Amino acid sequence: MAIDHTRAPVLEALAAYRREGRLSFTPPGHKQARGADPEVREVLGDAVFLGDVLAIGGLDDRLTRNRVLERAQELMADAVHADHTFFSTCGSSLSVKAAMLAVAGPHEKLLIGRDAHKSVVSGLVLAGIEPVWVEPRWDARLHLAHPPSAAEFEAAFEAHPDARGALITSPTPYGAGADLRAVAEVCHRRGLPLIVDEAWGAHLPFHPDLPSWAMDAGADICVTSIHKMGSGLEQGSVFHLQGDLVEPKLLGMRADLLSTTSPSALIYAGLDGWRRQMALRGEEVMGAALGLAAEVRAAVEEIDGMHVNDRADFCGPGLADDFDPLPVVIDIEGLGVSGYRAADWLRAERGVIAHLTDHRRIGAQITHGDDRETAGELLAALKALAAAAPGLPAAPRVAVPSPAELRMAQVRLPRDAFFGPTEDVPLDRAAGRIAAEMITPYPPGIPAVLPGERLTEPVLRYLRTGLDAGMFLPDPSDPALETVRVAAENTR
Repeated sequence: MAIDHTRAPVLEALAAYRREGRLSFTPPGHKQARGADPEVREVLGDAVFLGDVLAIGGLDDRLTRNRVLERAQELMADAVHADHTFFSTCGSSLSVKAAMLAVAGPHEKLLIGRDAHKSVVSGLVLAGIEPVWVEPRWDARLHLAHPPSAAEFEAAFEAHPDARGALITSPTPYGAGADLRAVAEVCHRRGLPLIVDEAWGAHLPFHPDLPSWAMDAGADICVTSIHKMGSGLEQGSVFHLQGDLVEPKLLGMRADLLSTTSPSALIYAGLDGWRRQMALRGEEVMGAALGLAAEVRAAVEEIDGMHVNDRADFCGPGLADDFDPLPVVIDIEGLGVSGYRAADWLRAERGVIAHLTDHRRIGAQITHGDDRETAGELLAALKALAAAAPGLPAAPRVAVPSPAELRMAQVRLPRDAFFGPTEDVPLDRAAGRIAAEMITPYPPGIPAVLPGERLTEPVLRYLRTGLDAGMFLPDPSDPALETVRVAAENTR
C-alpha cells in the first residue's frame, strides 16, 4: 500500500456511508439514531449514532474487500515505525492480554515487573501463566515504584532460564520510564521477546524531547492506549509488533480469542484520526504540550505547600531511567491534606478533576488538548486549594509499608488461587492466608494484592488505612474490606 498519511480510511468509509444514504437492516438497532431515546439523543447528539455502524457489512462490505481496517492499521504501523499494528476497541486491558498469550501459555513462565497493571494479572488468571515477578525500583522516600532495571531482568532470567519472555510497564502513570533498549537487549540475547505495556505512551513517538518509545527501543510487542495521552475515544487501544520473535498471525489469533465480534466503528475512527493528526502535525502539537507543561510545572512550584515531582525526583541511581514531563504529579504533603481529600475538594469546589490520587499526591496530566485557558483554570484551582487547605480536616494517616514489607510471596499460581475453593475471612484474621482475589488502589490500577500471594499484616493495614482515608478499591469482593476472599484451607 502506498503510504499517504493525509488519508484516514475509517473516517473516509464513515463519510461515504452517510453520503450514500445506505439503509441498514442490521444491527445496531437504533438505525442511525432514528430509534434512540430522544433524551439520549439530546445528551449524546446524533453524530454518535450516525457513526455507530457495523465494521463488517457497514464500514466495509461483507467480505472486507475495501480493506478499510487493514489499510488504517498499515498507516498506523508506518507512523510509529512498527512492522504490524492491531486495533483494539476493548482498551489496552485486552491488548496486553493478547500480547501475553502470544508469548506464553498455561504453566509457562513470563517475567513481569511487579508494578504491572491489574489487566496483566487478569491475563495471568485467564491463561494460567506462571509469573516470575521482577522487583520494581522502590523509592522509599516518596513511596513510589519505578520500572525494574535491565540488571533485574538479567538476574531473573538467570534464575528462570525457562521463562518465555518478559513484560515491563513503561512509562508508569507517574511518568517514570525504563531503559527499554537495555531490557530488550537482555531478552534478545536469549532469543526471547519483550512486551512493553506502554499504555501511557501514545504520544512518545512524535517528539524528540519525549522519552524513547518501545518500537524504537527494540521491543517486540508494544501496547498503547490511544485514549490516555492521545486523541482516541475511551477503550481505543493499539498493539504493535516488530521482528520475528512473535508471529503476526499468532498474535492476531490470540487477540481474536479475547476481542469482541462487534467492534465499535467510532473507536476505530478515533484511532485512525489520531494517527493522521500525529503523522502530519505530531511534533508541532506535542511541542506545544511540552511547552505548556513546563509553564504549569513552574507555576505550581510557586504555590506554597506544593511540589511538582520532576526528573530530579524520579531519575537517578536505583530509580527510574527516564521521565515524561506531561503527567504533572504534584506532591501536596506540605498542605497537610491527602491526595484523596484534595481531589474531592477540587471536583466539588472548583469543578476540576485530578487524575492520579494517592496518600500524598494528585496528578494533572497535560496533553495536546490543553491550552493556556485550561492551564489557567487548573492553576487557579490549585491556588484555591492551597488557601483552603488549613481549614480542611487533617489527612488521615495511611500506613504505607516499606518496600520490603510491600512485597508478598507468590505461593500459588494466580489462576489456581482465583478459581480454586475460597472462603471469606475477617480482615484481622487474613494475614498468613493465600489471597484469592485482587485488591487494587485505583488509579493507577497496580494491585497491592494478587491471587496466590500470602497476605501479610503490613499490606492489609495499608489497605485498611487507605480505604479509611479515601482510597478507591474497585475490585475486592467486599468493598468495605471487612472481609477478604482467600483460598480455602486444606486445599492444594
